[in-house]
Amino acid sequence: MIDLSVSLAPGLCLKNPVMTASGTFGYGREYEPYLELDQLGAVVTKGLSLLPKAGNPPPRIMETPCGMLNAIGLENIGVEAFLRDELPGLKAAKATVVVNFFGETVDEYVELAGILDREAGIDALEINISCPNVKAGGLQFGTDPEMAAGLVAAVRRQTSLPLITKLSPNVTDIAGMAVAVAEAGSDCISLINTLTGMAVDLQSGRPVLANVTGGLSGPAIKPVALRMVYQVLQKVKIPVIGIGGITSARDALEFLLVGATAVQIGTGNFVNPAVAAEIAAGIEAFLRERSISRVSEFIGSLQLPESC
Repeated sequence: MIDLSVSLAPGLCLKNPVMTASGTFGYGREYEPYLELDQLGAVVTKGLSLLPKAGNPPPRIMETPCGMLNAIGLENIGVEAFLRDELPGLKAAKATVVVNFFGETVDEYVELAGILDREAGIDALEINISCPNVKAGGLQFGTDPEMAAGLVAAVRRQTSLPLITKLSPNVTDIAGMAVAVAEAGSDCISLINTLTGMAVDLQSGRPVLANVTGGLSGPAIKPVALRMVYQVLQKVKIPVIGIGGITSARDALEFLLVGATAVQIGTGNFVNPAVAAEIAAGIEAFLRERSISRVSEFIGSLQLPESC
């Protein structure tokens, strides 16, 4: 047997390093016709807010070469409906559940963390800091290290659950952001979120997305994501989850090779709804072929040139 288990934080041990990425897997149960949720290391839910959120008007998604643009606008059913209607099914499926959540003020984040902390069946929280702080003139939490650290510290005081902080790539110093949230109490870091992009329609002379800009994801961003994961791992001691353009076991293994403890699958779920389970099986097959008995032995085994 190949040991695929990984530890992301005290009390958060996954059976394998494959997770789903928030916003690409619904609330989890939508994918039950295609795979068994307990086959995955963890299911990361669609981002939750205190109250239901309608998101942006359409059109809000489009395909791009090697990826997609989306401007969904964090549409979700709200935390109350999630706990009532979705969490019981995830528990019944024996899924490891990571709840992604967001707010527009520190107080909203803290209130959400407190609500989620009290619920049995939630294994960890993933805090989305790529949101505007309405009390700070709309500046994103995820672009200011001091603001991000203050937010993470406030949430950390509110919950004993393992805390993952999801970082935006739309910054000048991703490693600096990672250090700030790690020092503030984050148990783990996930990166990257989407890159800001845009598309226009030559026929109409208008932007394709009603929101004008959106988040670029998919294979096109994988080299950027891989570089950022590697950079962050040179600066922090806590586990890192790699995200960005992972559609195959080979992609996932590249992130593990540079040191990511786990990976999240995003856009690939839209192409093949069973891809996350297939990637987990592919990682196991690769390790077996190499006679590696534990995935932990492979993680971070990148061989650098002597000059580096």
